[in-house]
Amino acid sequence: MSITKVVPLNDLARRVDVSRQAGLRIVQCHGCFDLMHVGHIRHLQAARAMGDLLVVTVTADAYVGKGAGRPAFGEALRAEALAALACVDLVAIVSGPTAVEAIRLLRPDVYVKGQVGEEPARRSGKLRQEIAAVHDAGGDVRFTHEAVFSSTALLNSHFRLPQDETSS
Repeated sequence: MSITKVVPLNDLARRVDVSRQAGLRIVQCHGCFDLMHVGHIRHLQAARAMGDLLVVTVTADAYVGKGAGRPAFGEALRAEALAALACVDLVAIVSGPTAVEAIRLLRPDVYVKGQVGEEPARRSGKLRQEIAAVHDAGGDVRFTHEAVFSSTALLNSHFRLPQDETSS
């Protein structure tokens, strides 16, 4: 069943439009989600509570900039794992370096990130671009305050992936 929740981005945009016309509030989360952990799950559950339809977009393998050996799980497996969660309604893989393309297509009512990005000084250039795209589309940006874990740190310490000084 979960694999049916993984759709191409253009199909996701059509489904979101139909849902919006039906009066549903659209929530979008975006990320790598390389090693699913309780922080991700709580984040997604909190995001789902902010609307009626939770769509999750996943960074394509080619744009995961987390260092050597990453992603540990390919984009199809990461999307499938997300789709298996009851709180996630639909999943799509984004073929660009940021979620900006997906935000422009989906026009979420709410775009949700974890608390690490809440402080403006800690926002990456990509997150700043995504926030601007959400505002341009008329949406709101919210941050969850759930358990914070680092997939990168977990993978590096427990699975001995090659270390890369540029990874985060």
